[in-house]
Amino acid sequence: MCNHYRADIKKLGLDFEQYGFEEFSETKIRQRLNDFNEDVFPDRSAVVGRLEGGKLVPTSMRWGFPPLPQKEGQPKPKIITNVRNLKSGYWRPWLKPEYRCIVPATSFAEWGMAQKRDVFFEQTDGKAFAFAGIWRPWVGQRGTKKDPVLGDHLLFSFLTTEPNAFVAPIHPKAMPVILMQQDFDTWLNAPPEEALSLQRPAPDDAFRLIA
Repeated sequence: MCNHYRADIKKLGLDFEQYGFEEFSETKIRQRLNDFNEDVFPDRSAVVGRLEGGKLVPTSMRWGFPPLPQKEGQPKPKIITNVRNLKSGYWRPWLKPEYRCIVPATSFAEWGMAQKRDVFFEQTDGKAFAFAGIWRPWVGQRGTKKDPVLGDHLLFSFLTTEPNAFVAPIHPKAMPVILMQQDFDTWLNAPPEEALSLQRPAPDDAFRLIA
């Protein structure tokens, strides 16, 4: 998946309030959080929804898990924004219910080889949706050399899967795992085997291209 998505806070507020998540109103998000981006790239902070006291509340987290360990002499590893191989021991501790989250979005991008640019997808009904995310605490340095941020961080990544027939012509390798409202409870609370059954492509007619 291309490492770029958008989360329009006003649209998130309208759509998620309709789902019954009052904490996701635009006003409450802006009051609660002062560090988030609506145009999201790796290592930027974004709005993530996690359960606190049984309620889904917005939290600011930085996109990308720590890199996998590399052998000496190999290229500098990159942070990990997408999760595909769920059998890896690297991911297993963070697949428990307490480390699952949803990542609200209004569109996502894939790199179009023919177009030579990001191609954006949104739901056919225009509504917000969510990626199946996981999160973890981490201590270290993030940010850039010019503007390093050292200390405690909350980091998130999200699941990917094979692309559906609509996304595949643009990006044949993968697409994010999309959660609909009816999937939220399963992803956040169900045992791992049941929750991970959601790692599947979105229906072919679920998304459209943004002109």
